[in-house]
Amino acid sequence: MTYRVQTLNAISRLGLDRLPKETYDVSSEMADPDAILVRSADLHGIRIPASVQAVARAGAGTNNIPVSELSSRGVVVFNTPGANANAVKELVLAGMLLAARNIVPAATFAASVEGSDDEINVAVEKGKKGYVGFELPGRTLGVIGLGAIGVQVSNAAMALGMKVLGYDPAISIRHAWLLGSAATQASSLDELFVGSDFVTVHVPLLEATRGLVNAARLAQMKPGGVVLNFARGGIVDEAAVLEALASGHLYAYVCDFPSNALKGHPRVVALPHLGASTGEAEENCAVMAADQLRLYLETGEIMNSVNFPEARLRRAEGTTRVAITNSNVPNMVGRISTLLAEHGLNIADLLNSSRGEYAYTLIDVEGSVADELVAEIRAIEGVLTVRVL
Repeated sequence: MTYRVQTLNAISRLGLDRLPKETYDVSSEMADPDAILVRSADLHGIRIPASVQAVARAGAGTNNIPVSELSSRGVVVFNTPGANANAVKELVLAGMLLAARNIVPAATFAASVEGSDDEINVAVEKGKKGYVGFELPGRTLGVIGLGAIGVQVSNAAMALGMKVLGYDPAISIRHAWLLGSAATQASSLDELFVGSDFVTVHVPLLEATRGLVNAARLAQMKPGGVVLNFARGGIVDEAAVLEALASGHLYAYVCDFPSNALKGHPRVVALPHLGASTGEAEENCAVMAADQLRLYLETGEIMNSVNFPEARLRRAEGTTRVAITNSNVPNMVGRISTLLAEHGLNIADLLNSSRGEYAYTLIDVEGSVADELVAEIRAIEGVLTVRVL
């Protein structure tokens, strides 16, 4: 069988090489792909063919993908959490140093000095007093969101001698194990802001997180605090930040999302969305996305989906696998099992799990699955897709 994968951006060759040429047709132009591999292309408002079974984004955020629409069609959407974590971590550390040592305005000043070398030296010695900064050890970094990036940022900050106050009510067991034991857990966002000299956000942009860093919370920070945003622009209320900077309560704002309001502000460092812009991060994301896509297409197993549950089931030897996406409604497994029994098929192994409105079922059966049975399963109310592997 040949799987057809459409790429909507330039994808790292290391990622594309994970899809064997013998079984994968990969191209930027094709009529009926089985899957789409994408980085930044905006899928909102464009026609996504009915043939598409999965969309994999080589990156963490999925704002450019109509996840809700695809979920209702049974299309599994993947992202690559953690693949760009080191790149973002390094930029956050750089951001803290840029703010603490006034590096950007100091460099701008140094570049503006004119005259002979002796005159420049005199001017520099006189002018450097305006750029005195502070050091990081002993300061407290508040980390909102302790996923792959947040954990790496926390551990790196502690290695620099900082204290870490973390907040994530949904932290996974895996990430909790990776977080350094010296980190302190905040019981609320209020507690985190009150206790932090720096605050960095590492959460997705959702309605619940829009404007999460607002005027009230900024007012809770220690005077002279620094806010860093390398997640999404809307998580931080720009107007509130500018007001806190104007009052002197906030020392600096470092972000990856320039705007007209922020441009040129002496206490703002706004970078051009460099978070994951390293060759290594792009390669890591592409490899991870391709691997997850291949796993799903070939085995039906799901890893790092944003809309369907994780599903890992070792294939029972000599069996036929049926993979089903469906609405999360009662008795779905029972109805499917009844149909299998009516067709004389014994179930060797089964996995069923749900996530919110949707569920996913993998069933290994002894024997072949007829097209008639597939049609009967697909006709069950709530079933979205059926694949035989």
